[in-house]
Amino acid sequence: MNRGFYIILAAQFFSALADNALLFAAIALLNDLKSPAWHTPVLQQSFIVSYIVLAPFVGAFADSLPKGRVMFISNIVKLAGCIFMLVGIHPLIAYCLVGLGAAAYSPAKYGILTEYLPPSQLVKANSWMEGLTVAAIVLGAIVGGVLISPKITAPLLQALALPLIDSIAELAIAVIVLIYIAAAIFNLYIPRVAIDHKPLSRSPVFLAKDFWHCFRLLWKDPLGQVSLAVTTLFWGAGATLRLLVLAWAAVALHYDIGEAAKLTAWVAIGIAIGSVLAAKFIKLEHSVKVLPVGIAMGIVVMMIIPVTNSMLAVLLLITIGAMGGYFVVPMNALLQHRGHLLMGAGRSIAVQNFNENLSIFAMLGLYAVMQKLGFSIYIIILVFGLLLSGIMTALYKKHGHDQDKEHM
Repeated sequence: MNRGFYIILAAQFFSALADNALLFAAIALLNDLKSPAWHTPVLQQSFIVSYIVLAPFVGAFADSLPKGRVMFISNIVKLAGCIFMLVGIHPLIAYCLVGLGAAAYSPAKYGILTEYLPPSQLVKANSWMEGLTVAAIVLGAIVGGVLISPKITAPLLQALALPLIDSIAELAIAVIVLIYIAAAIFNLYIPRVAIDHKPLSRSPVFLAKDFWHCFRLLWKDPLGQVSLAVTTLFWGAGATLRLLVLAWAAVALHYDIGEAAKLTAWVAIGIAIGSVLAAKFIKLEHSVKVLPVGIAMGIVVMMIIPVTNSMLAVLLLITIGAMGGYFVVPMNALLQHRGHLLMGAGRSIAVQNFNENLSIFAMLGLYAVMQKLGFSIYIIILVFGLLLSGIMTALYKKHGHDQDKEHM
C-alpha cells in the first residue's frame, strides 16, 4: 500500500469521525428542542433518504469526476448541513443535507479503491477502510459522548461565549465543523485516478434507466445477489442496533445519553477485530462461507436482553461487532469486485447504497412505529434479532454451496 492509499484512508477517517459524532450531537439538539422519542429514528431516516432518492445519480456523479474531487465536494455539503443546524434550521432538515453529502461521498470513497488497487488487494484494502472507519466510529461515539456531556462541555461553553452557540449541543456541532474541514483538506491531496466507466449521458431520465439496468444486473448475478442481500441486511440491522443500544442502556444500565453513546463504541471495536480476522482468513473466492456467522450474530443480539451488568454488556457488544465485521468485509469486497466487472465501481456502489439504505429506512421505520406504540425495548431487540438470524438462514440455504461453482 502506497502513500496515496493512506491519504484516502485519512480523508475517510476524519469524514466518518465527524459523521458519527454528529449523530449524537443532533440527538442532543433534538432533546434540547423537547422532541418526542420517535424523532430519533426519524432523524437517521432523514440522513439516509438521500441515499435512496439520489441513488440513480450519485454513482454516475462519482464516475464522471476524479473521485478525490467528488469526496471534497461532498464534505463541503456536509459542512453546510452542520452550519444550518447552528443557525437554527431544524435538525431533521439540516441532517438531511448532511445525508445528501454522505450519499455523494460513499460511491467515491469505495469506488476509488477498485480504480486505484488491483483485485488481489481489495479484501486487504477493504479491511483497512472498514477498520479505520470503525476506529472513526469508536472515536466518533466517544467524542460525541464527551461533547454532549454537561460536566465536561458546560464550563467550556461559558468560557468561550461564541456567537450562535447557546447550548452544549451547538458547541458540539461547532467542533464537528472543524473535523469536516480537516477531512476536506485531505480530500485535496487524494491522488487522481483514470475515470473508468464514465457515464454516457447526464440526462436524469437516462441515468434513472441506467440505474435500473444496473440494479437488475447486480441482483441477477448469483454472486452479486448474495453479497448485495447480506450487506443490505447487515447495514439495516447495524444502523438500528446503534439506536437500540442507546435505548437499552438507558433502561438496563441506567446510562444517560453521553454514557450510552460511548457504549456503542464497543460494537465498532468488535467490527474492527472481525475485519482484521476476515482479512487474514477469508479469500475473495470463499466469501459466501462466512454466512453462518451472520446467523449466529442475530442470536447473540437477543442474548443481550437479560443483561444488567455493564462488563457483560461490553463483551456481548464486542462479540456482536466482531461477527458483523467478519462476515460483512468479505461480502463488501465480493460485491465491489462483481460490480466493478459488470458496470463500474461508482454505479455498483450506488446500487449497493440504495439497497442498504432502503433496508435502514425500513428498519428504522419499524423501530419508530414500535417505539411510538409503546413496545418494550426488550421486545424490539427480540424482533430484530429474530429478523437478522431468520433472513441470514434463508440466504445460507439458497447460496451457501453455490459460490465454488461460479467463475470469479
